[in-house]
Amino acid sequence: MLSLSNYGMSRERGFLASFDPGAVELPLRLQPVREMARAIPQLICTGRVRALLERLPLIDLNEFCATASEAEQRIAMLHYSFMVQTYVWGEAEAPRALPACLAVPIWQLGKSLGQPPLLPYSSYTLENWTLIDPAGSIDLSNVRVLQHFDGGMDEAWFILIHVAIEARAGEMLDEALNLIGAADAVDPAEAKRCLSAMSKAWDDVNAIFDRMPERCDPYCYFHRVRPWIHGWKDNPALGDGLIYDGVEETGGAPQAFRGQTGSQSSIVPAMDALLSVGHAADPLRSFLDELHAYRPPAHRRFIEDIRAASKVRNFIEHSGEPDLKMLYNDNVAKLAGFRTRHLEYAASYINKQASHNAGNDPDVGTGGTPFMKYLKKHRDEAEAHLLPV
Repeated sequence: MLSLSNYGMSRERGFLASFDPGAVELPLRLQPVREMARAIPQLICTGRVRALLERLPLIDLNEFCATASEAEQRIAMLHYSFMVQTYVWGEAEAPRALPACLAVPIWQLGKSLGQPPLLPYSSYTLENWTLIDPAGSIDLSNVRVLQHFDGGMDEAWFILIHVAIEARAGEMLDEALNLIGAADAVDPAEAKRCLSAMSKAWDDVNAIFDRMPERCDPYCYFHRVRPWIHGWKDNPALGDGLIYDGVEETGGAPQAFRGQTGSQSSIVPAMDALLSVGHAADPLRSFLDELHAYRPPAHRRFIEDIRAASKVRNFIEHSGEPDLKMLYNDNVAKLAGFRTRHLEYAASYINKQASHNAGNDPDVGTGGTPFMKYLKKHRDEAEAHLLPV
């Protein structure tokens, strides 16, 4: 039977880091990296952040990647990825190349961790928090952000809302595996219990998502938070991409990678896989398939294993139990509701904002896609999977 522990996950944390990111120590030679990364909010104010970042020593991390724990590598990735984004987007014109002092280490870390060499959702959210009270729970009253760009309240709240959602989704993911077991055992009573628990978890997740406007203003998000998380694929500010100086295997050619986006979170695709919510073969499907490679390998494997194992929809559809079908539909509807809320936020936080910056187009998502069309399609496809009762 599938278990969260097989993927480094837990009911209490879901896809969040299994370790406390704030408690991870790095080797002495990486202290200048950590200090520079933590100073980013102050360095941005100088107007010469690139020159300051270029002072970093070029540190070969091959030995570190071979011997360090995954937790240590992920915290190193956290700091380097924020510095990479700051270098690219910290001044008016985007650069053609990333200096070797940033390009080589993040390339090595990305290769070791199985993720592209820029800021992924995992670094921005899953490993970018620490508990205020170590004995307390992971919720909005007891977490703070470790690594910032601008460092304001809007940025911190945007990240922490996602941290809290990921933590609360842990129960849902655990019950999803129990539901697969119930379907395999043809156990309607257990399936109802699992779906009921998942529905309550969805209510909490959506309630947390609803709190975004409390401390994250749409104008501040668009102008102070969003600009830092863009990538360099399908981005007019960077054309063919970014050259990674010093990385021999690229041959000096520009590299194009998608920016950090909430679509890299594994919650929704895991629920799609569980409930057999499919998406038609089109540019949206291709985009989602491409984003899959940006997730941590264990999370990719979790989604793939659920997709391969789940017989939930077929079991419920042929169960002859209206109550079970209603609970299934309730979960599909709440999944669609989450997508609807995302669509509403995209409209108010991005699409309605004006921009004169080619790299921060209000009609293009941070992943490099026409997001409004895609989000609507996602929502509609989820709703189309409701079962007749």
